[in-house]
Amino acid sequence: MADHLTKETILDTAEQVLRRFGPEKTSVVDVARALNVSHGTIYRHFPSKAALRESVAERWLHSISEPLEAVFKQDCTASERLHLWLKTLINIKHALVQEDPELFTMYTTLVEESVDAVNAHIGELIGQIIPIIEAGVANQEFKSRDAKATASGVFMATARFHHPAHAKEWASPTIDQEFEVVWNLILSGIVK
Repeated sequence: MADHLTKETILDTAEQVLRRFGPEKTSVVDVARALNVSHGTIYRHFPSKAALRESVAERWLHSISEPLEAVFKQDCTASERLHLWLKTLINIKHALVQEDPELFTMYTTLVEESVDAVNAHIGELIGQIIPIIEAGVANQEFKSRDAKATASGVFMATARFHHPAHAKEWASPTIDQEFEVVWNLILSGIVK
């Protein structure tokens, strides 16, 4: 098995082991044992326990950002596209909490340890908003002198609805209406 071991196989197994034992108690030895290899074999793919955990976190974050790219294929106005992008992000996060709260907590714990991965993820998400803002400016739907600053502002203004620190608030029966209030405020600031 060690000869055919891939990073993806290690990450799959690490996720299973992390889920079983939790982030605090999981070691590289636990992952190696689950794969029936030596812990040295794991270290050939990941230089440290921290690197392994960060890779698990990065993969999870990518599973959140990847589906958002489909929004760009929608035939709609920039306002509609931005709204759809935000709602898609929010729905992904809310579904993750509802489907498996323990797994969501485990991943958010790993992510909290991975500052570089989080910063890259936020950069990627804001990077997905920028072309929506730019398209809105180009077709004179939005007003913005700085698409990156506007995209960052939109992302930060909606954090309550997608940042894991607010996950307990997402169960509120009025969360969708609260988002629409914030959305209308954002629109009033960027629509010409």
